Amino acid sequence: MKEFKAESKRLMELMINSIYTNKEIFLREIISNASDAIDKLHYRSLTDKNIKINKDEFAIIIKADKKARTLTISDNGIGMSKEELETNLGTIAKSGSFDFKEQNKKKENIDIIGQFGVGFYSAFMVASKVEVISKAYNNDEAYSWTSTGIEGYNIKKCNKDNYGSDIILTIKDGEDYNCYLEDYEIKNLIKKYSDYITYPIKMEVTEDKETKLQVINSLVPLWKRNKKEISEDEYNTFYSDKFFDYEKPLSHMHIKAEGTLEYNSLIYIPSHASYDYYSKDYEKGLQLYSNGVLVMEKCADLIPDYFSFVKGVVDSADLSLNISREMLQQNRVLKTIANNIEKHIKNELISMLNDRRDDYLKFWDAFGLQIKAGIYNSYGMDKEKLQDLLMFYSSKEDKQVTLKEYLESNKNEDAIYYACGSSIEQIKTLPQVEALISKDKDILLCANYLDEFVFKVMEKYEDKEFKNICSESIDLDTEEEKEELKALNENSKDLLALMKEELDVLDIKFTNRLKNHPVCLSTTGNISVEMEKVMNAMPTNEAINAQKVLEINSHHPITKKLQVLYKNDKEELKKYSKVLYAQARLIEGLPIDNPTEITNLICEIMGK
Repeated sequence: MKEFKAESKRLMELMINSIYTNKEIFLREIISNASDAIDKLHYRSLTDKNIKINKDEFAIIIKADKKARTLTISDNGIGMSKEELETNLGTIAKSGSFDFKEQNKKKENIDIIGQFGVGFYSAFMVASKVEVISKAYNNDEAYSWTSTGIEGYNIKKCNKDNYGSDIILTIKDGEDYNCYLEDYEIKNLIKKYSDYITYPIKMEVTEDKETKLQVINSLVPLWKRNKKEISEDEYNTFYSDKFFDYEKPLSHMHIKAEGTLEYNSLIYIPSHASYDYYSKDYEKGLQLYSNGVLVMEKCADLIPDYFSFVKGVVDSADLSLNISREMLQQNRVLKTIANNIEKHIKNELISMLNDRRDDYLKFWDAFGLQIKAGIYNSYGMDKEKLQDLLMFYSSKEDKQVTLKEYLESNKNEDAIYYACGSSIEQIKTLPQVEALISKDKDILLCANYLDEFVFKVMEKYEDKEFKNICSESIDLDTEEEKEELKALNENSKDLLALMKEELDVLDIKFTNRLKNHPVCLSTTGNISVEMEKVMNAMPTNEAINAQKVLEINSHHPITKKLQVLYKNDKEELKKYSKVLYAQARLIEGLPIDNPTEITNLICEIMGK
């Protein structure tokens, strides 16, 4: 028995336990090697007129024998001589495919999958013994290479009628390994990992007591076909079959990149969120292929979190089959592909927004929250990428609009006005909203809990600040109105001070910005009422309190009533103060700490 080179025991143990984290990829690796062997023979036939072969006869044959516990993978590729068996299989991490590609790297159309020479040894994860019987093309002698693992291997002469290689795996005993002898499991693995190998993968099946070969794989992936030859139904059927979604996608992108970096990609934008999309169990990622062979079921590094709803595949010859998750994170090729795909997704969404508004609105209903989260979670760093995708409900247009459309309709405004609440209907009833609408102001009505946080991190859009109309700083009065209001508050400072003693507010003042409502709550500082509600709904022990200001409508009859009470009955004024503050809290959707006291006060006042 000959020993493996390259620190065989340690290297093989490390490879099996670290490079590959799931046993089932062994079949992918061996099929890829078989495809490489056929590729080599095919390529040489194009350059050597003495090689006479029929390309249509190329195939990979798989046979399972439960009784003998063997799984055989055969190809009619170029085969290996005794020296090549010694060189390629006797040294771990020695790759004949890599050498072949290096020798012919100046020539085009060489598509070799395996390059690092470790994939073959993944067979030892499921096999107690591996035997390779191979006969090189135009060679009269065949040889077998046999190994039971890290101890070493034997090479001897044997008989084989045709050129090519047979890989015979003796599957390990145990329930964990029995599945690799079952037809259904073998078919599943072929469809999962090797469905787009360019040569037929045939398997022995028995039907009506007759054994015959059945082609299992699809051969040519949809993303490698010419776009002009693919119908819309074919794109939709592929999406449905691949991603188990029986609603048509809103859009698809068929990307073929050529040049210094080559890859094919097929990206879909779903029409709805999956049942688990907004849960912690959802796993983002695109299927990653190397020359039609699946490398990773969900490669999260290919898409940013804010586009995690997209589904699709990426296929690149510039990525190795043997690449691990850790290596992927540092891979320059992958990062370049990811950046390109992100741009395509952004452009497709902008195109949908401009040309297919109904589709975009459907998209926004399903995934708008994710776009907003992308801005907020990056603390505004990604706002330039995402801000033109945002939509909000316009009080003037009575529909969803983009920020750009808002500015186009309100060119003379010095800010972007918004108001937040639990629903569009509830926001419309806010006193501040009613007052500004009466002045022909357009207000973005924000019913999503994340909206105001997004505006806070964005700060501006095209040099226009976002302004919460429920903030104390909003001032749309004329100079004359400001002077009158200033005088009223100055003359009423003792009245307001007495009211403030009874209430948990930062300040109380008279205002001109309410139309028919008697009172409202505004805030000062960075925390608004809606932000307070959102943060206090989180599972923490820390209570957040906005700095609240009780504003009283200077033109409402209640103002005169308060002035009368201050002169004649200050105790009654205190009762009115509590009722007015409770009213303002209810309007904002805030709880009342002392509902029994307030209801008793209301009944007492009504009874007089």
